Amino acid sequence: MKKLKYIKLLNLFLAIGVTSCAQSSGSDGDDNNPTPTPITNQVDFWKTKGDETVKLQKQTSILAFSTAANTFPNIDVSESQTFQSVDGFGFTLTGGSVEVINQLTATKKQELLQELFGNGENGISINYLRLSIGASDLSSTVFSYNDIPAGQTDVNLTNFSLAADTDLIDMLQEILAINPNIKIMATPWSPPVWMKDNASSVGGSLLPQYYSAYAQYFVKYIQAMQAEGIRIDAITPQNEPLHPGNNPSMFMSATQQADFIKNNLGPAFQSAGITTKIVIYDHNCDNTTYPTSILSDSNANTFIDGSAFHLYAGDISALSTVRNAFPNKNVYFTEQYTASTGSFGGD
Repeated sequence: MKKLKYIKLLNLFLAIGVTSCAQSSGSDGDDNNPTPTPITNQVDFWKTKGDETVKLQKQTSILAFSTAANTFPNIDVSESQTFQSVDGFGFTLTGGSVEVINQLTATKKQELLQELFGNGENGISINYLRLSIGASDLSSTVFSYNDIPAGQTDVNLTNFSLAADTDLIDMLQEILAINPNIKIMATPWSPPVWMKDNASSVGGSLLPQYYSAYAQYFVKYIQAMQAEGIRIDAITPQNEPLHPGNNPSMFMSATQQADFIKNNLGPAFQSAGITTKIVIYDHNCDNTTYPTSILSDSNANTFIDGSAFHLYAGDISALSTVRNAFPNKNVYFTEQYTASTGSFGGD
């Protein structure tokens, strides 16, 4: 049993929305003695400061559009140039997060979920979540959805069950009641240990003879979650495939991932009619060769939506490097842990 860590979640948001049509300055009455039209607020905005003196507070200052000369900062919007679309912003809902949130009273829990996922004045409208397929290293126990006694195998996945994640599923259903359009990405930290060459939840690699069974494991997961009313928009084949030291974790080389996708996972999704996106890599910004080598495999490429990155090493420009090399593929930023010892302003 791993002791749960409380994590300080820091959310810095500046939400800006145009709330009314522009009301330009003009005149009333005598043209020789014009009366200025009162300026009314045209933009609502919320403010957070790094020194914590202001946290997501709606501001009362008047913001309005005008043709009059001024020295205010400008935001220039060009309708002729499009940069990028954004699926959403959010965080990972871990098993540990679920356990901590469930310690709240029913009233406080609902208030928190409304603040996180609601779109009212006090909500921050989180619209993307990342889940672990099975346990992550922020779960209180290590499990997969197909755990069987040591020495046994279950290639037909007859023992597959989401039962270990009942509390997570219940909370997701509460979240979907608040925001039914939230997008969800899911990723495994480890497959069932009987599929691995070291028969351990820590490290090891997926045995080639179980590639097909593991592809069906993803299919069963997506179908079982859909049966609970939870649509999985995207998956990655492995969290941090080059860091096999966590519990759980697994090593998966770029060659192994490409092989798994083109020969097993992609065809399995295709056969099952699953449209969930396959996103590769899901590791640090210090390695662009991993995703580009997989995308360079034409047979794997056809099944891939894009590449995902973390930022414990490297530089965020890695996303642009991969995007520029394969402009028809998306990029995702999927993880950056913030410790409870961090500073609000710095984080």
